[in-house]
Amino acid sequence: MSKRVLLAAPRGYCAGVDRAVVAVEKSLELYGAPVYVRKEIVHNKHVVSTLEKRGVIFVNETDEVPEGATVVFSAHGVSPAVHEAAAARNLKTIDATCPLVTKVHNEVKRFADDETEILLIGHNGHEEVEGTAGEAPGKVRIVDGLEEARTIQPTPGKKLVWLTQTTLSVDETMQSVAILKDRFPEIANPPSDDICYATQNRQEAIKAIAPQADLVIVVGSTNSSNSVRLVEVALEYGAKAAYLVDYAAEVKDEWFTGVETIGVTSGASVPEILVDDLLKHLSTHGYGDVEEVRATEETLLFALPKELRADLKSAKQ
Repeated sequence: MSKRVLLAAPRGYCAGVDRAVVAVEKSLELYGAPVYVRKEIVHNKHVVSTLEKRGVIFVNETDEVPEGATVVFSAHGVSPAVHEAAAARNLKTIDATCPLVTKVHNEVKRFADDETEILLIGHNGHEEVEGTAGEAPGKVRIVDGLEEARTIQPTPGKKLVWLTQTTLSVDETMQSVAILKDRFPEIANPPSDDICYATQNRQEAIKAIAPQADLVIVVGSTNSSNSVRLVEVALEYGAKAAYLVDYAAEVKDEWFTGVETIGVTSGASVPEILVDDLLKHLSTHGYGDVEEVRATEETLLFALPKELRADLKSAKQ
């Protein structure tokens, strides 16, 4: 049996995650510990625990942050109400919202008026969806999955527009859109694609690998929407089995039974060190032959949050 690993590329950190994590690291250097972060800066256990060891305190809401302290908003974005709550407590805020999430926030603000209802395709309870919907309370309806696309009843007499969370399955989202357009032919499209480049690229890479894979292992956390989608996409496109793990130690030996080809990828909030650990683990089981399968190149970089850039500039003077 010829054992091999097909390693997906692109994988791991996207530009928005890299920006958010670096923003927290620079905040620690600049302001010293503790630095407070509202929610998990990105949805990854390893990243969160590593930052906690360095003096980051993660909180659920701004009222848990001492008055006058520094708080970083996560890559998933926050609603205007959260900004207002932070201002009321005199908090210094660093907004690490991914610029591609901010783009969707701006689309909500653009479309929100008394005549329009926005159908936001996304996962109920996800921080990004809460923040996006919070831009226009009462004017955004969440469409979570194909069944809700089939059954949602918009407010009669309203113009409709659809928008999406940035980290969804491209294929399933297009199915939801098709259902909505069939039910509501007048529904307007967003001005541009909302599902981010990194989500699409990671899905395309695993689509290329899945038909050849007896097993796909996705490195990522269970609360990471884009990581969970990679498992689903792998199975949809022909992988015989697919699992999500945070760490190599979670891989079970029985997964290897009868397996020749293993596909490996990682979610957009996963540092490469965790993929390296997995590859080392696989090599000890005879899967040392690794071939990278690249769907596309990624070169996008985002500047650090403007509040942080200003303070870094002042500190150098």
